[in-house]
Amino acid sequence: MKYILDTHTHTVASGHAYSTVDEMINAAAEKTLELLAITEHAPKMPGSCQEIYFSNLKVLPREKEGIQLLFGVELNIMDYQGNVDLPERLLQQMDIVIASMHTPCVPHGTVEQNMSAFIGAMKNPYVNIIGHPDDGKYPVDYEELVLAAKKYHKLLEVNNNSLMPHSFRENARENDITMLKFCKKHQVPVVVGSDAHHTDYVGRHAEAYEIFEEIDFPESLVANADKELLLAFLNR
Repeated sequence: MKYILDTHTHTVASGHAYSTVDEMINAAAEKTLELLAITEHAPKMPGSCQEIYFSNLKVLPREKEGIQLLFGVELNIMDYQGNVDLPERLLQQMDIVIASMHTPCVPHGTVEQNMSAFIGAMKNPYVNIIGHPDDGKYPVDYEELVLAAKKYHKLLEVNNNSLMPHSFRENARENDITMLKFCKKHQVPVVVGSDAHHTDYVGRHAEAYEIFEEIDFPESLVANADKELLLAFLNR
């Protein structure tokens, strides 16, 4: 399986990443990606950029070094109703929108609370991807999550960074396998995001690919292998 795109990366603007936009693009070109999304953390993540940063993404090119570029945001889900930390007027301008649960922004809830948060975020028409739903600190009912993603036409992310040895997320591999089995059962597409915070990790999907092979997950349900499948889930 050849992966041609990466939908989840961060630059120095996110406050705890270490490469520039151009450095990330260069890394994507070296790895022969066809599409790269840069999705900075939204304002409520400590140290990240503020609303003015997202309002000015229009000045950036949408193609460089032969790569299609998407500029967007990784929103913070702020409560168990699924509210997020950018206003609609800015979400309307984003090329791609991920919504995730992060410890600095929302407490670890019960299964019911976490499901309410994720489904609330899915109901937001500007959200395209649910980021790293594999973190065991935020337990969920994975079949219910998969069926909600199907209902609201959202992509679920397999976060490759969650699967790395240094990851602080809990039980990610086991949770991804559980989620993917339900995705396979209900024919719900997923996308792999590197969650790269440095150029070395751009386009890194190897750990996720191992899981796909292990459970014989169909390539037709992986948006990284088909740019048109990804674009069908985006608003722009």
